[in-house]
Amino acid sequence: MNGAVVEITRTAGDETEVVSRAVYEHPLVVRVCHWVNAVSLFVMIGSGLQIFRAFPSFGAKIPQKDLLNWPKSFAIGGWLGGALQWHLTFMWIYIATGVIYLGYQIFSGNYRQVLFSRRDLPGVWPMVRHYFFFGPKPLLREAYNPLQKQAYTSALGLGVLSVVTGFAVWKPVQFSWLAWLMGGFHWARLWHFLTMWAILGFVFGHLIMVLLHGWSNFVSMLTGWKKDPEY
Repeated sequence: MNGAVVEITRTAGDETEVVSRAVYEHPLVVRVCHWVNAVSLFVMIGSGLQIFRAFPSFGAKIPQKDLLNWPKSFAIGGWLGGALQWHLTFMWIYIATGVIYLGYQIFSGNYRQVLFSRRDLPGVWPMVRHYFFFGPKPLLREAYNPLQKQAYTSALGLGVLSVVTGFAVWKPVQFSWLAWLMGGFHWARLWHFLTMWAILGFVFGHLIMVLLHGWSNFVSMLTGWKKDPEY
């Protein structure tokens, strides 16, 4: 049903005019994974910051005390043990959601809608110019413009990286080869921390895109249908 179009028409004499149209952009699986993933990220980032408060450093060559004095009000878990329980619980929800999402995208072929490819490269700068430098709006032909595709494809890579670095930090003995690939345990912690900030950067940009595209863009992730799309 993905890509289905519904049109509301008005007939006046011999002429028929399309008054409104809606496109089914987001299948149910994608919408459920999106919102579950959003909650999981919120909990994991908050609990991760509480875990970081217990040892705010990344190694001997970086200051061991107050590297980042993160406010406790921005953290989840209350203490190290509580934060670990929250983090590890939602880690599995985060991974399961990711596996379901990727599996659906691959087997349904829906990935073609969001996957960034070489043919999208020329369209990135015109969208950047439009979003951030008040340039003219490029003509849209698909549900996702090239900049959105680039962002969402990068987000998938960051999601995988967050899981890989997370396992290296969580089980540095059992996954010693992972920690070794990342330069050791302290470097694995650093990569995990930087990946978190990169994901937050994506979330910030994602919210800006949602605001710029209007209310119907947000509603479409709730209902699946987007009213009067620009393409």
